[in-house]
Amino acid sequence: MTLNRSNAQILSVSALTRLIKQQIESRFADVWVEGEISNLKIPSSGHLYLTLKDENAQLRAVIFRASGRSIKFVPREGQQVLCRGRVTVYEPRGEYQIVIDYIEPRGVGALQAAFEQLKERLQKEGLFDSSRKKPLPVFPQRIGLVTSPTGAAIRDILKVLGRRRARLGILIHPVPVQGEGAAAAIASAMDELNERGRLDLLIVSRGGGSLEDLWAFNEEAVARAIFRSKIPVISAVGHEGDYTIADFVADLRAPTPTAAAEMVVRTRKECQDQLEFQRARLDQSMRHGLEMARSRLRVYQRSLRDPRKAIEAHLLRLDELDGRIRQGLFNAMRHQAQRLTHVRESLRHRSPVERLRRLASRAQELTKQFELQTGFYLRQKRNRLESLLTTMDSLSPLAILNRGYSITRKLPEMTLIKEARLAGPGEQVHVRLHRGSLICRVEETEG
Repeated sequence: MTLNRSNAQILSVSALTRLIKQQIESRFADVWVEGEISNLKIPSSGHLYLTLKDENAQLRAVIFRASGRSIKFVPREGQQVLCRGRVTVYEPRGEYQIVIDYIEPRGVGALQAAFEQLKERLQKEGLFDSSRKKPLPVFPQRIGLVTSPTGAAIRDILKVLGRRRARLGILIHPVPVQGEGAAAAIASAMDELNERGRLDLLIVSRGGGSLEDLWAFNEEAVARAIFRSKIPVISAVGHEGDYTIADFVADLRAPTPTAAAEMVVRTRKECQDQLEFQRARLDQSMRHGLEMARSRLRVYQRSLRDPRKAIEAHLLRLDELDGRIRQGLFNAMRHQAQRLTHVRESLRHRSPVERLRRLASRAQELTKQFELQTGFYLRQKRNRLESLLTTMDSLSPLAILNRGYSITRKLPEMTLIKEARLAGPGEQVHVRLHRGSLICRVEETEG
């Protein structure tokens, strides 16, 4: 089969990919897609790369760093999310992907998820611990307000302070309380008021609104500014049912801005009522204490006796004990004296001097016996030795030589010559005499 290509338009890979990209981007410029996060990667560039998948398909996705700054939660592997973005084609690989500009967890709003994540993290760090919260002054003189200068919160606070005719120094630091940059402005204002000093109390406040409206008070920057504040802080954000991160970190949470002003400033009547209540409690406590003391005194009075009788009883007891002690000491000393006499007699019989005397006498006796036995033994041995010497002398060949005999040996072997035939004429012989020796030459033999 022959294909006719004369009129066909031949496209390069790049050109075809570019056409496909144009069609896809124009058709899917703004889409919502739901899926599960997988293959999540966050390189040093700050961009987020991930894959959205369901049971049958998967889609590559990217969140560029500029869009990632507005995400209110931290995406996690395996999390079900809802995304909004535009579909595009990555030409070098010919792959299509979605560029996400908004993402939220499925089933819960992104702001709520971010709120819970930050709350959990700050709680683990100890920012909510009651042990580090500072007590509020009873009668503050100078108060700092961090709030919007045009909002309902400042009007409510000033209204309460005016109605109660509170003589307070109020320093208002105006800040935006919602929108971009609000959290940074609130944190900066608190740091600035701490640096100025001379303030007894800080109130961070705004009126009610949605979670998005109150979000500046859920930012980490505001929480840490409250935590590092050296001045006690009251958080009065929203209505009674609204809770923010600032409420958990602050030293005291007021349900509304009006309630915060009422907590700070007490009316003259409230102070008088409080003093009267404390006076009544003190009076009742003192009356009760006095009555208890009287009851104990009556008990002690009944139990106390005439001290003179007690002294007499103690004197008698003292005399009795003195006699018992004296008798005990006498008996102990007598017993010790008897024991000492017994020990002395026992030592006398076992005196080492007497025993040494007996041992010395025995040693002298044994020495004499040893000398006698040794002398007798030596005499026996001397007699035996003289007898043996006499016997040896009688048997010695030297004694025979003394009688005129000699011993002849053939030279040079010094062989003993017992017969004349053992030495021939001309041979030399050695003749041992009683005294001295002779070297002789044989001239002739006989026999």
